[in-house]
Amino acid sequence: AIVFHVHQRSLMISYGYLGYPEGYPEPEQEHYTPPELPADTPRIQLRLAGEKRKHNEGRVEVFYDGEWGTVCDDDFTIHAAQVVCKELGYMEAISWSPSAKYGKGDGRIWFDNVQCTGKEKSLALCTSNGIGVSDCKHSEDVGVVCSDKRIPGFKFVNYVLPGLNIQVEDVRIRAILSSLRKRVPVTEGYVEVKDGGRWKQIRDDDWTQLNSRVMCGMFGFPGEKKYNARVYRMFARRRIPSYWDYSVNCTGNEAHLSSCKLGQTLSMKNRTDGQGLPVVVSCVPGRSFAPTSMAGYRKAFRQEQPLVRLRGGAVHGEGRVEVLKNGEWGTICDDNWNLMAASVVCRELGFGSAKEALSGGRLGQGMGPVHMNEVQCSGFEKSITDCYFNKDTESLGCSHEEDAGVRCNVPAMGFQQRLRLSGGRNPFEGRVEVLMERNGSLVWGTVCGESWGTMEAMVVCRQLGLGFASNAFQESWYWPGHVSADAVVMSGVRCAGTEMSLSHCLHHGEHLSCPRGGGRFSAGVSCSETAPDLVLNPQIVEQTTYLEDRTMFMLQCAYEENCLALSSSNTPANSFRRLLRFSSQIHNNGQSDFRPKASRESWVWHDCHRHYHSMEIFTHYDLLSLNGTKVADGHKASFCLEDSECDEGIEKRYECANFGEQGITVGCWDTYRHDIDCQWVDITDVKPGDYIFQIVINPNYEVAESDYSNNIVKCRCRYDGHRIWMYNCHIGGSVSAETENTFPGLVSNQVTHR
Repeated sequence: AIVFHVHQRSLMISYGYLGYPEGYPEPEQEHYTPPELPADTPRIQLRLAGEKRKHNEGRVEVFYDGEWGTVCDDDFTIHAAQVVCKELGYMEAISWSPSAKYGKGDGRIWFDNVQCTGKEKSLALCTSNGIGVSDCKHSEDVGVVCSDKRIPGFKFVNYVLPGLNIQVEDVRIRAILSSLRKRVPVTEGYVEVKDGGRWKQIRDDDWTQLNSRVMCGMFGFPGEKKYNARVYRMFARRRIPSYWDYSVNCTGNEAHLSSCKLGQTLSMKNRTDGQGLPVVVSCVPGRSFAPTSMAGYRKAFRQEQPLVRLRGGAVHGEGRVEVLKNGEWGTICDDNWNLMAASVVCRELGFGSAKEALSGGRLGQGMGPVHMNEVQCSGFEKSITDCYFNKDTESLGCSHEEDAGVRCNVPAMGFQQRLRLSGGRNPFEGRVEVLMERNGSLVWGTVCGESWGTMEAMVVCRQLGLGFASNAFQESWYWPGHVSADAVVMSGVRCAGTEMSLSHCLHHGEHLSCPRGGGRFSAGVSCSETAPDLVLNPQIVEQTTYLEDRTMFMLQCAYEENCLALSSSNTPANSFRRLLRFSSQIHNNGQSDFRPKASRESWVWHDCHRHYHSMEIFTHYDLLSLNGTKVADGHKASFCLEDSECDEGIEKRYECANFGEQGITVGCWDTYRHDIDCQWVDITDVKPGDYIFQIVINPNYEVAESDYSNNIVKCRCRYDGHRIWMYNCHIGGSVSAETENTFPGLVSNQVTHR
């Protein structure tokens, strides 16, 4: 195994010229002193192996006396896990797992009845039955989860055999050809490892296509391709390479080069005989990441109807995995979900290998069916739908609490270096400052706050890797930014919310227009790692629809709140209005509570209905003709956002009574019953016929959500003049594009009501 010490600045090193301008000093290495062990300590080596979901977890394996073996879970505690993680270079242990959670190992069980205080410098210093003395089976192999954070400056000390485990500080693809040096992302060049503070090339004697596949995958590319070897041969003759002492042997399924086995040691004779060349890889980027010069970035492509998609993630390349089957989108159950299956999804979608396979609905719960369970992949499938899976999901009782997700390796595009938040109290908030070209040079400046909203803030937070937007600010005078960046360099920004960079959004070019000027009216954001996700239950709409004829004198409050059609203003008090009524059940399937944008002190008291409005427009209701023309509409002010009911084990937190806090807790839902005011569409003037009924939640994006595509519900609707039927009700984005195209109107609530 190769043991890598990946610094937090690893991506900056990997694409050095993007992270640090020429002449800019790189951060100094922090000093690390390896522990000194007593002379009689058994010399062991550790690694994390097995069926893993991320690199810093796995079955604990020990190398001793020329053989890899495992550790028994008897008497094992978090203190022992702490010793293991620190010995592997991680700051601390997060948890440990008994009973071969990461699969059964093989070979000897080197340690049993391990008892540690947590302060030992090596697992070999903890008390145990003695090395190799055990009465356990491999069904009792222990596993650990270590923190993401590494010990600063950690160096792996090799006590066992030379060449068995090597400490490598970092790895990169370095563009060599001048035509490729200015392109972003870096897709072709030498494979280099940093060993002892120096970058070294790898000899290509034993390099395979599988090794290249792993290299490309870890840098965010789905595959590798051939390159012009003749040009690199000429280059290598002109400049003598500095070779690393080892070769590498990958199976092609590793998520990172550090998981590959170390090959043979290359002798001094072999390294100076003029044979062999430095390894070169050439990677194929996904279509969203096609390389361009640094001056401009190509916008993301809109794919054809895929079979797989990601939902609910904050950044590109992460999300809940959803698959299309029988025209309906559904999720994957997390039983057996691992890095191999996750990598198939990532490569299929144009990213690299997976860096994490997520379980337990970590990126929000999906809706609709669970299409796949117990997925098993070889890792080389073209699509997750080609992998083996248990089709009988219902009998296994999989719920959306077990939805599987992925975090994929994506190419370093340098976007983060072109944007910053300034003046905030913490790294998650501040005035937005962008690096723009002005008069031939790059300068930092502010963004005009005019028309700045949640969608634009979403893109900023994503570009900086800070999650979702929690707020968008049209003025940021309370955040003193960099004085040199006060001038407005960007205006008229309009984003769809899915862009990778603010520069991809529509905006004014050279001719800026900012009526109120910048300064205090500059754009600002606050970001959050989590966000709510509201989803309307389409079946409830379908089941509760009916007509009611109600006299005008019973509709005075509703009339005051504009909940009736315009013709109602000429209607006598004793005449009737015909109302299409239904219930709305709005779930919060996200990862944080849905709270109204306005704070309590700015809620509006409505005297007629005797309640507070915390969001003026919370829902739009539209009746459309079959060609998409609106024939009637309604709206709902959120006069009372509260938890009507919750999933089992979740407590209600929000209640409107007595001027209480308003909101919807994660795992709860707010029900607007069919019999309350304004929960209707006034169809008095509508002729009998076939229609589309459309409901849009949070239509003005007043509150940020992790997924806006599911904020819409559409139904087929038939009205015969006396009765009304709703059928084929579905959430936006829950059916195939072909089915959705038969429902005119909005595809989602994006690009609406702006």
